[in-house]
Amino acid sequence: MHKVLFGEILGPEADEEKLARREKRVRGGFWRTFARAARRIPFVEDLVAAYYCALDPQTPHRTRAILLGALAYFVLPTDFVPDFIAGFGFTDDVAVLASALSAVRANLKQTHYAAARRALDDPQVQKDEG
Repeated sequence: MHKVLFGEILGPEADEEKLARREKRVRGGFWRTFARAARRIPFVEDLVAAYYCALDPQTPHRTRAILLGALAYFVLPTDFVPDFIAGFGFTDDVAVLASALSAVRANLKQTHYAAARRALDDPQVQKDEG
């Protein structure tokens, strides 16, 4: 499974068109999926910081590709373990996100964490962006 995650989801080889499609999918579904999964994810602030890092045009292309791939996997309702399966639905998502975060942790800036804290503290931010 690790080989599949890196090769198909976390691979940095995404071209600009693929990256744009992933970004659109992530922007469209992140906050909705986040609301359903938040209580099951132990690294919530890191996840939201990764969202802002992925959307930051100053983030290196490789990092954006890895994060957008992982976040796109997160927002897809049907993946390796479908999200609607009670108790287990987000376990694969958590594994993919944790792998992506460990691969790009050096690129998560304090500005991404500050934006994450603002979004977590203010539900209106989520509505405005979602």
